[in-house]
Amino acid sequence: MSSSMLFNVTTIVYMVSMIVFFAFLATKNKQIGLVGSWAAYAGWIIQTIAIILRWKESYDMGVGHAPLSNLYESVVFFSWTIILIYGIIELKYKYRVVGAFVVPFALLGMAWAQLGLHSGIEPLVPALQSNWLLYHVITCFLGYAAFAVACGISIMYLIKERQEKADGDSPAGGIFSMFPAIRILDDLNYKAIMIGFPLLTLGIVTGAAWANYAWGTYWSWDPKETWSLIVWFVYAAFLHARITRGWVGRRAAILSIVGFAATIFCYLGVNLFLSGLHSYGK
Repeated sequence: MSSSMLFNVTTIVYMVSMIVFFAFLATKNKQIGLVGSWAAYAGWIIQTIAIILRWKESYDMGVGHAPLSNLYESVVFFSWTIILIYGIIELKYKYRVVGAFVVPFALLGMAWAQLGLHSGIEPLVPALQSNWLLYHVITCFLGYAAFAVACGISIMYLIKERQEKADGDSPAGGIFSMFPAIRILDDLNYKAIMIGFPLLTLGIVTGAAWANYAWGTYWSWDPKETWSLIVWFVYAAFLHARITRGWVGRRAAILSIVGFAATIFCYLGVNLFLSGLHSYGK
C-alpha cells in the first residue's frame, strides 16, 4: 500500500471522527464521544505510518529526504501535529468535547492536501539540503498546532460566554452543557499557548541558524521571517497581558484567534501570495 492511499484513508477517518464528535455534541452520549476520540487517534496512527512510508518512498526513488519539503508535505505534517497536540491535551485534561472544535482543522488540512495540492516526491532545492530542515519544521509546526488547538478552545469560550449571557443565571442547556466552564476553557487556552510559544521561539531560532547556513545571514527580513516575528509578538503580547495585566476571558480568547489567523497567514499566505526566499514552499 502506498503512502498516498494511507493519506486518503487518514482523511476519511478524520472525517468520521469529526462527524462522530458532532453527534457527541448532539446526543451527549459519552460512548459516542469515546468513539470520536479513538477515530482521531486511529487516523493519527495511520497518518504516522503514511509519513514514514512516504519517507521510505523518497529513498526508494533516490531522492532521500524527510517528507517536510513542499506545501503538500507540510500541510499533511501540520494536520498530524494538530491531532498530536489535541491528543496530549485531551488525555491530560479529559475534555473530549474539544475534539469537535479541533479535529476539523486537521480534516481541512488533509482534505486540501489530498484534493488540491501536488503530491509528487521531488528532489530538495539546495537551500533545503540540511539537517536544519527537520529541526526548524518540526518545532514550528508543533507550535502552530498548539495555536490551532488554542484557537478551537477560544471559539468554544466565545460561544459558551455568549450563551451564558443570553441565559442569565440559568444553567446552560443543550450542547452548551457539554462545554467545560468558561474559566476552564480560558485556562486551557492559556496552557495550549504556553505549549506553542516556546516551540515557535525555538522554530525561529533554528530557522535563523538554518538561514545562516543556507544564505550566509541569520536574518534578512524576508516576508516569511517578518511574519513569523509578527506572530511571535502577538503571542508574546498575549502572555505579557495575561501575566502582568490580568488579561483573561473574552479578550484573551479574541487575541488567541487573531494570533492563529496571523499564524495561518505566516504559513500559507506568505508562501502563496508573497515572493521571497521561502517561495520554494509553494
